[in-house]
Amino acid sequence: MQVPSKLKTLTMAVAMVAGSALLATGVMSPALAVDATPQVRVDMTVPDFSALVQQNAAAVVNVTVTGKSQPAMAMGNVPDQDDDNNPFGELFKRAPMPPGGRNMPSHGLGSGFIVSSDGYVITNHHVVEDADKITVKLNDKREFQAKVIGSDPQSDIALLKIDASGLPTVTIGDAENLKVGQWVFAIGAPFGLERTATKGIVSALGRSLPNDTYVPFIQTDVPINPGNSGGPLFDLTGKVVGINSQIFSRSGGYMGLSFAIPANVAMDVVAQLKADGHVTRGWLGVSLQEVTQDLARSFNLEQPRGALVADVSTDSPAAKAGLKTGDIIVAYAGKPVNDSADLPPLVGVTKPGSNRTLTVIRDGRQQDIAVTLGQLPSKDQNELAANGAPADDGPRLNVMVADLPPDQLGKAGVDGGVLVRQVGPGVASEAGVRPGDVLVSLNNQKIKDAAHLRQLVRELPRGKRVPLLVKRDKGAMYLAVEIPDNGKQPG
Repeated sequence: MQVPSKLKTLTMAVAMVAGSALLATGVMSPALAVDATPQVRVDMTVPDFSALVQQNAAAVVNVTVTGKSQPAMAMGNVPDQDDDNNPFGELFKRAPMPPGGRNMPSHGLGSGFIVSSDGYVITNHHVVEDADKITVKLNDKREFQAKVIGSDPQSDIALLKIDASGLPTVTIGDAENLKVGQWVFAIGAPFGLERTATKGIVSALGRSLPNDTYVPFIQTDVPINPGNSGGPLFDLTGKVVGINSQIFSRSGGYMGLSFAIPANVAMDVVAQLKADGHVTRGWLGVSLQEVTQDLARSFNLEQPRGALVADVSTDSPAAKAGLKTGDIIVAYAGKPVNDSADLPPLVGVTKPGSNRTLTVIRDGRQQDIAVTLGQLPSKDQNELAANGAPADDGPRLNVMVADLPPDQLGKAGVDGGVLVRQVGPGVASEAGVRPGDVLVSLNNQKIKDAAHLRQLVRELPRGKRVPLLVKRDKGAMYLAVEIPDNGKQPG
């Protein structure tokens, strides 16, 4: 399909009639038609991207990597591209190994862009990860060996340096000004095809993806394929607003869903990589889960919102600030937290040692809690990841539990609770309780022992969902349980 040389303008007239009625004969009453909304004319312009592409193409580069030697039979692909259960994949595609020989070096292709005339290049972490040799090819065919200044797997950003000067550069824009429906375009090297331009619109903002806790992705429908990784996403001013990173695909190729790292997030990471070679992030020290409709009802919320605190790490900034399990965080430093995925990026970009205010709902009341953030431990990069919560429905609790001796309480990291031995059909089973779980609290009351649990169950309101806090596999989560209003005593 050829790109038209001139702008095409489409005019759409929309007529909306409000407060109208039809007579019995099917004819509109003139007296009732006087309130009709006037016609609205919307001018829709399909932009010509040619000047913007020409303006920026020289600053977009190809990145070729040679990795460590691999068995010749191996063929790397987009990670998990053939796994229907995990259709999110990076855009970096390793080339098939040539036949012959037991060990051959792996090769890969990606994209990048120049941010300073003295040779700093941004690309994706996954493009250069474990690379032995990195080659950057410019638009004028010159090639340079690149050095990794720093690379951050949590944001998927890498900063490279080549020994060159007087290079063309891109202009960095502000991704926070993006709007859904806005035109954007990409330049990169899909499947190694250099200087390829594709266009589309912003489909969604602040999108969270599995295992990517600290990036509120820009979702677009810009055609992106393996080899586009690390390439720039531009707005119609010709400024970089994102770095293409992932696609949603069940085949490994483009399926209409592309994801870019916002330029604001990327440049904050780049600044730290350039200065220190690594990235430090703010740390709160909580485990979060989504507030489902069932959990919202169990916490007496009018609607599901916020990030539910399932666990608070010992001696963490959250613990020192007085944050508790069962708190629902609805704002961070004045910014709304609508779901659990909103909080980690906000905390992560905050400098350790900074003071921030959390707005939480506790026992049905909203309050502010001041917290001084710590530094995220390197071994704990996913601590703020959200966990799902299963739904519940069933006639009985029906669990067999045992008291925990003091030494096991310490191992479980709790000061009370009971160990689940067996789970029969009923409310607990449907809610997701499993053998081996430690039940910590029910309806926001700490469980002291098995006898106390039986008492708490008997006191539960019938026909109302309540939260059940469980410890599982060194983590914690809330489940929503409901005792049916049928007059039966739960077991």
